[in-house]
Amino acid sequence: MKVPRLGDLTLSRLMLGTVQLGMAYGIANKTGQPSYEQARDILACAYSGGVTCFDTAAAYGASEKVLGRALAELGIADKVVVATKVRHLGDAALSVRTAARMIEASVVGSLRALGLEALPICLFHREQDFRHAECLLRLKDKGLVRHIGASVMTPEAAREIIGSGLAQALQIPANLVDHRFVRQGILAEAQRGGVAVFVRSVYLQGLLLMPEREIPSHLRAIAPVRRDLEALARGAGMSLAELAVRYVLGLEGLTCALVGVESVEQMRQNLGLFAQGPLEPALMQAIAEMVPELPETLVMPTKWCEPESR
Repeated sequence: MKVPRLGDLTLSRLMLGTVQLGMAYGIANKTGQPSYEQARDILACAYSGGVTCFDTAAAYGASEKVLGRALAELGIADKVVVATKVRHLGDAALSVRTAARMIEASVVGSLRALGLEALPICLFHREQDFRHAECLLRLKDKGLVRHIGASVMTPEAAREIIGSGLAQALQIPANLVDHRFVRQGILAEAQRGGVAVFVRSVYLQGLLLMPEREIPSHLRAIAPVRRDLEALARGAGMSLAELAVRYVLGLEGLTCALVGVESVEQMRQNLGLFAQGPLEPALMQAIAEMVPELPETLVMPTKWCEPESR
């Protein structure tokens, strides 16, 4: 595969998400937050396997501090690319001055935690906060940030942000059962606009891989589609995890695919899966035809609210 780039940055196709290193995270997480030593070992394993991109956020508990400390101890802080995110700006209407102050405080806090002089990539954590992109661009002019963008939840927001011409990077969700951004042509639009695309939710927080009996009752509607995908994977001689990774790698317009892990063993497994490369076009087409348009309550973790008891 062609080596991905963002401006002057050389990226690895696998971007390691580090939210799990700063807090207990994920519907399938059974081990909680790793210790610092375990986190450092995960990062060392990732780097030795060719991973040079790490995703974090100011809102991910201790993630930035753990990442900054470990990268320094491993002696690789100047050899990797870190993407972090501005803290949520809240739902109230903000003046430009207040927004600028909050954004700068978040950026400065991230720089301090990560031990960096400039953030290689800084995204707004919420798509609606991108309306204050000019404030982040002013920090870019000051040399505190090198590339800006946003993490988004909806194709509509992604299209608007790409159209603004202000973003250099987008983080979007996409996986075997969430084809919203693919079907609406967002990756193609980003590619035409020179915007890097980082795809998260490859395993849908683990929902795609957890034993069916452990799927929460309010999410069990995903099971029939998952069974069909498991059958497709078996027929192709691979696991569902391999199908999930290689599907995302096969998306035209992808820059990096983002996965999170909780152990060195999971890191090694993902390195092995990524090494297999993208799916062939026939399998990509079979998945596109097999998976129906599913409700957001199934494919968007932010909408995984358990039904109220009656």
